[in-house]
Amino acid sequence: MSLIKQTKANFGTAPVFFTAISTILGAIMFLRFGYAVGSVGFIGTLGIILFAHMVTISTAMAIAEIATNQRVEGGGEYYIISRSFGINVGAAIGIALYLSQAVSVAFYIIAFAEAFGPLIDYLSANFGIELYDKRLISIPSVILLCILIIKKGAALGMKALYGVVAVLFLSLIMFFLGSTEYQQSASEFDWNNTVPNPDSFFMVFAIVFPAFTGMTAGVGLSGDLKDPKKSIPMGTLLATVAGMIIYVFIGYKMANAASPEDLVNNQLIMMDIAIWAPIIPIGLACATISSALGSILVAPRTLQALAGDKVFPLMKINAYLAKGKSGTNDPVNATIITGVIALLFVGIGDVNVVAEVISMFFMITYGSLCLISFLQHFAADPSYRPSFKSKWYISLLGALLCVYLMFKMNTQYAIISIIVMTLIYIFITQTSKSKEGLAKIFQGVIFQISRQLQVFLQKVDKGEENWRPSMICISDNFFNRPSAFQLMKWLSHRYGFGTYIHYINGYLSKETNEKSRIELQRLLKATGISRSNVYVDTLISPSFTSAVAQSMQLPSVSGKEINMILFEYSKNEPEDLNHILDNFTMVKAAEFDICLLGSSDKEFGFMHEIHIWLTPNDLKNSSLMILLGYIIMGHRDWRDAQIKIFAVVSKKEMGSEEENLVSIIKEGRLPISPNNIKFIQHEDDVVIKDIINEKSVDADLTILGFRAEAIKQLEHKLFEGYDKIGNVLFVNCSKAKEIE
Repeated sequence: MSLIKQTKANFGTAPVFFTAISTILGAIMFLRFGYAVGSVGFIGTLGIILFAHMVTISTAMAIAEIATNQRVEGGGEYYIISRSFGINVGAAIGIALYLSQAVSVAFYIIAFAEAFGPLIDYLSANFGIELYDKRLISIPSVILLCILIIKKGAALGMKALYGVVAVLFLSLIMFFLGSTEYQQSASEFDWNNTVPNPDSFFMVFAIVFPAFTGMTAGVGLSGDLKDPKKSIPMGTLLATVAGMIIYVFIGYKMANAASPEDLVNNQLIMMDIAIWAPIIPIGLACATISSALGSILVAPRTLQALAGDKVFPLMKINAYLAKGKSGTNDPVNATIITGVIALLFVGIGDVNVVAEVISMFFMITYGSLCLISFLQHFAADPSYRPSFKSKWYISLLGALLCVYLMFKMNTQYAIISIIVMTLIYIFITQTSKSKEGLAKIFQGVIFQISRQLQVFLQKVDKGEENWRPSMICISDNFFNRPSAFQLMKWLSHRYGFGTYIHYINGYLSKETNEKSRIELQRLLKATGISRSNVYVDTLISPSFTSAVAQSMQLPSVSGKEINMILFEYSKNEPEDLNHILDNFTMVKAAEFDICLLGSSDKEFGFMHEIHIWLTPNDLKNSSLMILLGYIIMGHRDWRDAQIKIFAVVSKKEMGSEEENLVSIIKEGRLPISPNNIKFIQHEDDVVIKDIINEKSVDADLTILGFRAEAIKQLEHKLFEGYDKIGNVLFVNCSKAKEIE
């Protein structure tokens, strides 16, 4: 249960738009956009704007889509990500998001101090007052801003925001109305005019990109909005489109009004262009303080939401950070922590370095939001019904571009960012009570892939030509004798598909249904512990015969038809065979391969040896028996095991059968040494069962074949008399298999 109260400030769409647009048209626009135009030219600047907005518009559309599908509470982007990817993954991304928002406060305050450059020069020239370090302005500004927000809260921030935006737009108007001698003397507009040896396109992009990240600033106010589903999409998209258009015109104006050298070397080149120069530092101060104000409003709310989800290891930390002011729930403690982080980065004082750090973490966040939107489209979840819909290819493009641009901007920062994110995720997964991870959003995607693959496999299935075991087991003894499940685990590990049905005798009722749910959970727990690839389920039926009939008609988990059935019985309780043999004719009519596992007290022993016995009367089963032995050997439990084949043949067939069997093993590329193939000459006065009991007394699994006709004559006696050996797998092949 979240520690965040539900009291809201009930803002509308305007705060979302103004918070976003004031952050977009902020520090970068005034201090670094001229550098971008001078370094890459107007054409290159258009490329930066285009690239950046391919990311931001994709993200804005993804946010609009996700926000109109779910109830968005406090935490903005973090809330959207965590409720889509799960708390653990969302928290890992959310912490990175919070750090980028907190560092943004420092970034904007550093830029805010730059606005005082002309004033500092004036005081120095006219009054001899020297201010050597602008951190004397930026550090007190962070402290005062935090105190202001803590004392007055978000409501005051919104009131100040409107005034700031008004000054910001006034400064832009005066900038566009201005003119320069360079502009008047230029004969024609040079679209690609740059300084000699300029910085690379992607280095410039990394420094300028934070200008466009402001479009999500308003999303962080989600917990204070009256109607987030309406305000977030509308405000975010309007700010993104408006910002893009304005930046194109600013780039054109700069390229037209100043030389590339002046654009790169003069941070406040806009002063030389504007019709009234002082409006630019005033606008810069207003823009940066408004951006800092937006960040100081949003970052603590992200941290508060993280603490509300109890993602931090100590409950005292969660309680402290989630605590809000009475009535408005403004995050007082989270604001203090944000202020401390901002002060640390203000100490760096370099706008470019801080800008690159911010860009990395924002790219991760935006890529995650686009990925969520793409996966939701692909998952086709019926509960995903946003009133605003983006296109899957737009979301995919945004996600791929984020990854691509991260590495193009700064490979080292990108790798460090990913490593940090991974470590945070591992730490949170280990310390969090929630074990919900990536599976949450991928469940729908996996379902769609599985559905398509099953349909595909059914269409291309060519029966015996590409044979592999697609096995089903029906048993009511899982919790007493798990031998059959273990065998299924080995057969399903790599080559086959297994479905284990736990049979519950009775009629379907509220009581038996509840029992089936409980036992299914026990089965799922067991499959998790054993790391098996077996699909498990329960089946309630009034008789074993009806259960077998129902199970045989189920599709395999692979999408292919079931081709093999496994029964299990205890060798100590041979009467268990009766209900299996009663259904033999029915199963045989379905043309299934049939396996009977006789479980002993030895279980599967040390899993060191598998003995396969071939006799003259069941050669039809030989290939299937050898294949099953080979498949079982493919599991890591049997990695040190070996297969031994014993062939019982008559004296006159000894030579030809030996040559034939060795040829089958060799041509089938089976890992069975010829030294492990033993030929036993059958004497008329010797019972084969006695030979098997003698030779396989130490085998961990013995595989024998049987014929359907023999059941009619001997019934359960066919499977008796193997008391000296361990677990025995009896195999009856419906159609002869070829080892190719």
